[in-house]
Amino acid sequence: VDVDLDKRPADAEPFAFPTTCPACGSHAVRDVNASSGRIDAVRRCTGGLICPAQAKEKLKHFVSRHALDIEGLGDKQVEFFFDLPMEEGGIRQPADIFTLAQRDAASPLIKLKNRDGWGETSAANLFAAIDARREMPLNRVIFALGIRHVGDSSANLLARHYGTWEAFEAAMEAASLGAGPAWDDLLSIDGVGATMAGSL
Repeated sequence: VDVDLDKRPADAEPFAFPTTCPACGSHAVRDVNASSGRIDAVRRCTGGLICPAQAKEKLKHFVSRHALDIEGLGDKQVEFFFDLPMEEGGIRQPADIFTLAQRDAASPLIKLKNRDGWGETSAANLFAAIDARREMPLNRVIFALGIRHVGDSSANLLARHYGTWEAFEAAMEAASLGAGPAWDDLLSIDGVGATMAGSL
């Protein structure tokens, strides 16, 4: 909960936290909580999806059990596909997952079924698992996006409020200005505050 200063050695030196991301070189900052004014304990990379580490973790979240739950596409497989060149079946963003089978079939290079650790059955099972996730409940899709401050329960609230992906997408686009009827509607949802709305 807090630092126990009685346990700190007298000759201890302050730890110098990194100010740049080791993966992409972007600034690493501690955000200020808008409602409390306190500085967050966590230092975060500001690179967004240009940061390969963040892009990889977003993909892992997207396919995780509480999100799209794609059987056969766990952390290890995400790492594998992320490291492949795009023309060889690489995955850099969620949309790439849903074109994997078509890209694999059209590729003149090594097919997935012929790669180490894969076979015809495991590749076919992965493609089938991806196809099975083309239609998902809205709350799972919103949660899968990995929007900061939007957890499982918040995704449920947003899905109930907007009802369809189209309505949600249009509302978020309109609310992105930070003012106006769409912004006010977003803030009217019980459990959505300014911090979450800003992340959305």
